[in-house]
Amino acid sequence: MTDPKSPLLEADHATILKILPHRYPFLMVDHVRDIVANKSAVGIKNVSFNEPHFQGHFPGHPIMPGVLVIEAMAQTSAILVGASRGIEEELMIYFTTVDKAKFRRPVVPGDVLELHVSIKRAGSRIGKFEGRALVNGDLAAEAEFSAMVQLSKSSEAEG
Repeated sequence: MTDPKSPLLEADHATILKILPHRYPFLMVDHVRDIVANKSAVGIKNVSFNEPHFQGHFPGHPIMPGVLVIEAMAQTSAILVGASRGIEEELMIYFTTVDKAKFRRPVVPGDVLELHVSIKRAGSRIGKFEGRALVNGDLAAEAEFSAMVQLSKSSEAEG
């Protein structure tokens, strides 16, 4: 475990599971790298044909739903917040707004999403973020979003 006052520089799958409450099939981030504390990070999402949303979106022409791409950006932002605080405790993050969402190209099985997120404004509980999802360097989606971030009830009870 890291020093609680020291920010993390990257988050592997085990660390992500400590920070986020999400689990399969709703965990949308496999790895986070290039973490600059209180500033930015890059999440990685390996898009697999086995994911359940592809069964119905769309049969014969699978496309990752845009809202899930935005969710992946939000999860990367939550990991950035947790890593910046040097914590490996479960965080709860609740969307409060999504603005300026634009979808530029479909995300399909086999793609590797690079989720570039940055903090626009950080408050004690509410943060404003911006995110861009890239596939092979091409912009797939972008959005600004706000979220309320707090430690989970189980983490608060332990501390």
